[in-house]
Amino acid sequence: MPSASRPYSSPAAVIDSDAMDSAAPAVTVESINPKVLGCEYAVLGEIVSHSQRLQHELQNKPGFHPFNEILYFNVGNPQSLGQKAITFFREVLVLCDHPPLLDKSETRALFSGDAIARARHILDVIPGRTTGAYSDSLGVKGLRDAVAAGIASRDGFPANPDDIFLTDGATPAVHIIMQLLIRSEKDGILCPIPQYPLYSASIFLHGGSLVPYYLDESTGWGLEIAELKKQLDEARSKGITVRALVVINPGNPTGQVLAKENQKQIVDFCKSEGLVLLADEVYQDNVYVDDKKFNSFKKIARSMGYEDADLLLVSIQSVSKGYYGECGKRGGYMEVTGFSDEVKEQIRKVATVNLCFSNISGQILVSLVMNPPKIGDESYESFNAEKQGILSSLARRAKVYHHSIIITSLLSRFCVRLCWFIIQALEDAFNGLEGVTCNKAEGAMYLFPRLHLPQKAIEAAKVINSAPDVFYARRLLDATGIVVVPGSGFGQVPGTWHIRCTILPQEEKIPGIISRLHAFHEAFMQQFRD
Repeated sequence: MPSASRPYSSPAAVIDSDAMDSAAPAVTVESINPKVLGCEYAVLGEIVSHSQRLQHELQNKPGFHPFNEILYFNVGNPQSLGQKAITFFREVLVLCDHPPLLDKSETRALFSGDAIARARHILDVIPGRTTGAYSDSLGVKGLRDAVAAGIASRDGFPANPDDIFLTDGATPAVHIIMQLLIRSEKDGILCPIPQYPLYSASIFLHGGSLVPYYLDESTGWGLEIAELKKQLDEARSKGITVRALVVINPGNPTGQVLAKENQKQIVDFCKSEGLVLLADEVYQDNVYVDDKKFNSFKKIARSMGYEDADLLLVSIQSVSKGYYGECGKRGGYMEVTGFSDEVKEQIRKVATVNLCFSNISGQILVSLVMNPPKIGDESYESFNAEKQGILSSLARRAKVYHHSIIITSLLSRFCVRLCWFIIQALEDAFNGLEGVTCNKAEGAMYLFPRLHLPQKAIEAAKVINSAPDVFYARRLLDATGIVVVPGSGFGQVPGTWHIRCTILPQEEKIPGIISRLHAFHEAFMQQFRD
């Protein structure tokens, strides 16, 4: 036995210090998993990393930069940009997180009666009546029942709670489906270009092949069946087994909303080609044009007469977007229909690796989002006022400067959804810049303007080994403090360049964003004009 005064060491454990100094590090960039090395996520990529360095400099070197704050125009993170949480949702969460409040006499004065009743009901369906325990791997059964009821109410067709997996937002749902479908690099996933980079990253991490299909910018980012067929046939000719088609509706980063007839074509295409339809529907509450309406792919398929067994469909929803914007609560679901019980059991098995596929607070929140207060409920009027208040706040953001003209006439000329005004104002601002074109955003939270850059700018980017849109975004950030995402991070037609920006910054900051962008762009074009 080793003595208490001297640490035990075996002869094998005695290592020459010189040998240790010369030994190569156990882990280097060259030795890590190449799938991790090659994975990229542009939304929080190099431009955002640089913005964080600038933020630190602003705090430590006041006046060092030509701006006094960083304006994050890059990510759909509503509450970080001033959007308030919905009171009813937070009341229920507070009461569920701390059940003793339900028995206090003063609680009724602080919380609405229907929030109290909803919290009691939710706690009754949670084993142990606590949000601090593991739940069933699929999610709490009673909460899955509530989500299924919300889906049925939305679509007009029944939903089976056993088809629903509650998740920590949309991201784990995407990863688990990629794990399910991708066996090797010979398995491919049809994915839109431009696309939300979660998909390209997830496909790469799980060892598959991204099969791109290009959205048509000239038709407002249209999704053409002929393009899907072309890319599918080309992939198959290369020996790739295409397993699924990703459709993001409303689109991210492009903002288009699919027409019902287009959705029917997509459903028929997936059925005839034997593809899983992976429907990303997290922006379903963000539709801004009167001639378009969100329809879930499940609703479309059922209205066409397809039953569960006829179409392999994964529908994904999240509490991060919509009017609720609860990104940090990490709640969501995927509804998996058309898969056999044996396959769903394998999904459950993978979920059990995490013990609990979703945190319980997130599960509660997704059940509330799918079942908000209704007319006649005590909280309905305040809930509806908050919901509409978020939209009217976006409307006030339309009072911005574009070429020194206040765009307030939009409010009197149009009687469409209030969110539309801010989008229209920003579209006008981009389209008014030299060499910039911007399609209408029908939904989601973003604009994806195209940059027609001078050749001198493209050559300058090449000199520093940078993509031209990254070069533009970096210079925009350094000159103005505005953070956008280069379009190359989402994919784009070769030889085209874009940036993605949100419509979410606080309304009082919109005029400054527009004026800074306009001044920067004029100077940039003057510097690099051919």
